[in-house]
Amino acid sequence: MSGIPHDHYEPKSKGTKWVESRLPVIGLLYDTLMIPTPKNLNWWWIWGIVLAFCLALQIVTGIVLVMHYTPHVDLAFASVEHIMRNVNGGHMIRYLHMNGASLFFFAVYIHIFRGLYYGSYKAPREITWIVGMIIYLLMMAAGFMGYVLPWGQMSFWGATVITGLFGAIPFIGEAIQTWLLGGPAVDNATLNRFFSLHYLVPFVIAALVIVHIWAFHTTGNNNPTGVDVRKGSKEEAEKDTLPFWPYFVIKDLVGLAIVVTIFFAIVGFMPNYLGHPDNYIEANPLATPAHIVPEWYFLPFYAILRAFTADVWVVMFTSWITGGIIDAKFFGVLAMFGAIIAMALVPWLDTSRVRSGRFRPMFKWWYALLVVDFIVLMWAGAMPAEPPYSTISLIGATYWFAYFFVILPILGVIEKPLTPPATIEDDFNAHYGKPAE
Repeated sequence: MSGIPHDHYEPKSKGTKWVESRLPVIGLLYDTLMIPTPKNLNWWWIWGIVLAFCLALQIVTGIVLVMHYTPHVDLAFASVEHIMRNVNGGHMIRYLHMNGASLFFFAVYIHIFRGLYYGSYKAPREITWIVGMIIYLLMMAAGFMGYVLPWGQMSFWGATVITGLFGAIPFIGEAIQTWLLGGPAVDNATLNRFFSLHYLVPFVIAALVIVHIWAFHTTGNNNPTGVDVRKGSKEEAEKDTLPFWPYFVIKDLVGLAIVVTIFFAIVGFMPNYLGHPDNYIEANPLATPAHIVPEWYFLPFYAILRAFTADVWVVMFTSWITGGIIDAKFFGVLAMFGAIIAMALVPWLDTSRVRSGRFRPMFKWWYALLVVDFIVLMWAGAMPAEPPYSTISLIGATYWFAYFFVILPILGVIEKPLTPPATIEDDFNAHYGKPAE
């Protein structure tokens, strides 16, 4: 587990010694619960347990829904209506699953942006960060494929548009698109493929979550100061840390209780607020919706996808130097995936020697602008692809790439950071007072 000195589990009874000598699961659970955790963690660190709750919720409700869902183009929409109307508690199970996806992405965005602010991606936690970004990509895949399953109008046309993006890849795009669809167009084979993968991916995510937790337990948890726990001796480490149980478990459970209360209020009183009305109309390949919009959690990257049209100079230049191989459509696909890759590369793009943004005065302003930019892109992605929204999307996309590839590297060179506290204990005492001797 963590390299921080701490007491490990020692079985006492004959039974626990017998089990531990054959399968050390009790020791693993003990080390997980009692792992020394930086004592100055704030409330931004509660979102990990919210994400764990969301993953469990999606898997459990998904398994129940699968018992009543029929993955066939002629029956899928009716089977969803059957779940809503005839299955005992079916409407609640579906609303929990549907809104659970939104809570999942809401929590993961807070989790990611917290990591970006406090430098949780910096050495030695690069692998933890990369595994987290892989989990995020799989979440996006699962969310997209799940959105197709109700087989409403937005499901069908969303699948048509997004899978069409792969067709923009030069030379191999058409073959990839056909492979994804299972044929020349979105049809029954597509629905079956997406249903199978949507059911499988959450279990892959669960396995990667274990790796993610294992990774940060090995390196130790980051904290608001970015200062490492002292590892010279057990006594010094104990001054900087507290056991995860009961202190942080109880804190996390309090945070989870508040979030879940709000979540159930939304599920109970406004379950369709984040849904699109067109998805309550059965899919019709002959009737295109006036405005095709993905779920809200895809909107920032959807805005980036649409921002780079054929009349944008960087697209024209790229198309010219590649002999037309990279056209506007393919450039948009590259930009959309590139925006996510930029986040994955941040451990190597941020050149600052200080880990936490709390001690970086200039960084704070640029980071705040990034958060605003993300929200603006989300709004612009829900708007029609026409001026002024297309212009706003282009400005937002430009800043997104500039932040990661230009601003962060330069800030690390020109910024004069404040001096972090010498130890986590000093930071804790400064905020909460020195404990009585």
